[in-house]
Amino acid sequence: MAADTVDVAVIGAGPAGLAAATQAARAGLSVVLLDEQEAVGGQIYRAIERSDAQRREILGPDYAAGAALASEFARSGARYVPNASVWQVTRERSVHYLKDGKVSSFEARRVVLATGALERPFPIPGWTLPGVMTAGAAQILLKSAGEVPAEPPILVGCGPLLYLLGWQYVRAGVPIRALVDTTRHEDRWRAKRHMLSALRAWPYLSKGLQLMRTLRDAGVAMHEAADELRVESGIDEDGSERARALNFSVRGVSHRIEANVILLHQGVVPNTQFTHSLRASHKWDEAQLCFAPLTDQWGELDVPGIFVAGDGGGIGGAQAAETQGEVTALAIAAQLGAIDTAARNRSAAPLLRRLAEVMRIRPFLDSLYRPRDENRMPKDEVIVCRCEEVTAGELRSFVKLGCLGPNQAKSFGRCGMGPCQGRLCGLTVTEVIADARSVPPETVGYYRIRPPIKPLTLGELAGE
Repeated sequence: MAADTVDVAVIGAGPAGLAAATQAARAGLSVVLLDEQEAVGGQIYRAIERSDAQRREILGPDYAAGAALASEFARSGARYVPNASVWQVTRERSVHYLKDGKVSSFEARRVVLATGALERPFPIPGWTLPGVMTAGAAQILLKSAGEVPAEPPILVGCGPLLYLLGWQYVRAGVPIRALVDTTRHEDRWRAKRHMLSALRAWPYLSKGLQLMRTLRDAGVAMHEAADELRVESGIDEDGSERARALNFSVRGVSHRIEANVILLHQGVVPNTQFTHSLRASHKWDEAQLCFAPLTDQWGELDVPGIFVAGDGGGIGGAQAAETQGEVTALAIAAQLGAIDTAARNRSAAPLLRRLAEVMRIRPFLDSLYRPRDENRMPKDEVIVCRCEEVTAGELRSFVKLGCLGPNQAKSFGRCGMGPCQGRLCGLTVTEVIADARSVPPETVGYYRIRPPIKPLTLGELAGE
């Protein structure tokens, strides 16, 4: 594809990317959709085209709904490039990617970043032990390969995904050792301020209540208001160390539950690697406790011609992402002359109303499932940067020596310089430093992300 120019390049084949690519192609624009997976769907609809009826039944109707979106994209005429790892998007809208060991690039008149969300870091003592993983990673195994834990897991943390995964495991016949929720009475009280708006989104509340009811009916042990979380280690027969139990307390009463599989989750946050690398403006979202790129109502960044659609611009879920993808595509079609402004506004009006309706539930969820400070800014002995094994205590010691933010932390102790390039530790590093300095996270900032966004070798790079 080198030297080609397309009207629209879409990065990411989740609900936002599929919707944006489909809408743009229907407007008569040339569209290329690149995704690092081998099939469309993103994380939410992962493997939707090859999932059988049994797996769709286990995962539920919200997952199965992705089949229609994937089918519409397949008929749209947009070009799809799977197994493509996009490692750079420039401010001039040049897209560079790696596929089959070869680096290629092309120019785009407009770019849509539909890169979705990442799971929020959950740095507690023992979170790096074998046997501990995120709930999102466990769900990916279920969606892509039908894999479930060989032993009953403990689900730990807060957020809708925790209960959704538990509900899916029950439907799959997987016994669950316990569900340990960190949500407290004060979180529920805070969320009540948004109850009126949430009631106007009753179908979403109803789904959540059904998930909880299913877990209780299945006899899953449920613990609420858990704090002082700690994963206890043990030694296997082969002499290797792994997770052995979860320790926690509830209102001063200590608990210990044995399990070799412990799944952590405390929400998701926007994947901002590309928007940060583009030096686009970002804000600290105090409700969702993360950085989010600044966009206009159409999703355009302050980098002209580059748009964000879906959870990469702020967490809203699959339906919101799909709607945002359509809205963004309409804006691009108008900018490129495929439709006029009046047509854009007519088509966008019902979409924007739908988006507002879908987003009504967010203030309630953000308040109810706000991660606790102790689970975001851990004690000194807890590892924050897994790649370079930097602890929270070391970060605080860097601050005492004059470290002002994540970028200086790289110089002090290589924090954020490992293979994940800060994806797993970025927000934790920001909040730990901000807390140690007694300043807002926005003052501290985030890592200065540079290409390559995804790893590639010098030989691959030279091949371009």
